[in-house]
Amino acid sequence: MKSRLLTGSRLKGFAMVLTGAVCWGLSGTVAQHLFQNEGFHPGWMVTVRLILSGSLLLIGVSLWRKDDAVQGIWRDPYDRLRLLLFAVLGMLAVQYTYFAAIAAGNAATATLLQYLGPVLITAWWAFSERRWPSAKEAASVLLALMGTFLLVTGGRPDSLSISGAALFWGLGSAAALAFYTLYPSGLLRRWGSATVVGWGMVIGGVGLSLIHPPWPAGGTWTPVNALFVLFVILFGTLVPFFLYLESLRYIRPTETGLLASAEPLTASVAAVLWLKVPFGAPEWVGALCIIATVVLLSAGESGKREEAENAVADRKRTLQGG
Repeated sequence: MKSRLLTGSRLKGFAMVLTGAVCWGLSGTVAQHLFQNEGFHPGWMVTVRLILSGSLLLIGVSLWRKDDAVQGIWRDPYDRLRLLLFAVLGMLAVQYTYFAAIAAGNAATATLLQYLGPVLITAWWAFSERRWPSAKEAASVLLALMGTFLLVTGGRPDSLSISGAALFWGLGSAAALAFYTLYPSGLLRRWGSATVVGWGMVIGGVGLSLIHPPWPAGGTWTPVNALFVLFVILFGTLVPFFLYLESLRYIRPTETGLLASAEPLTASVAAVLWLKVPFGAPEWVGALCIIATVVLLSAGESGKREEAENAVADRKRTLQGG
């Protein structure tokens, strides 16, 4: 009986993280449709998504937690400064670059390029620890480089299969994700991920609203498009964020990181089947190389490195489609 209960709990955790990953992948594809076919601007989408998602997240934290974390994070001057830097250089940067990459290219490529973030983090660890990468890390970097080459060139070294802008924003999204993951560790330990992410979203959204106000929406507003926008806001952030964190009650963090690799696969399949994005054999091989890189890194080692690698997935889940 106990064994069956454990199995049922693990299946529940697997279902939660896979559902969240599928939601993230689909939200990027829905965003691509809104940008490229319905006239919505990525800057407007990021502003609205950050402000609404962050506000709802902070309301939830206020209701669920018994302490005053939502207000308390502002009392310490050092925490205030770190929170502002995280909001602008982390949260806002990774959101805007990701959606800009989708608008300039497609959701599949944007999501896969953002998944290079863990490779940059691995390189940073090796540099900061003044050592050569391990065999696993070196293999991960080589896989990532091969996958990126196939993804952006289609196997033809003399040409790009995506625009230069899509490549620029996609690589920028990976770099922003690395900063977003590494920088706020102290804040997360003191105040919790929901509080830090919630405030980061609100601050980043308010800052971006100075350039892209939330009221002149533009685009073609129909009931279906309104539902699409709502899907990107809720099922691209809040719902999968809850499912991901809840899944950690039933399965290990390393398992959630591995299963979350369903996100770029979902984005790729949805973009090809729904939006007819051209994806040839070289692009699929490149996608599998990048996904294999994430799987290899998520397998991790014990101790400090495993904890940090798990944090890559834990914090990234609050973002996507990233």
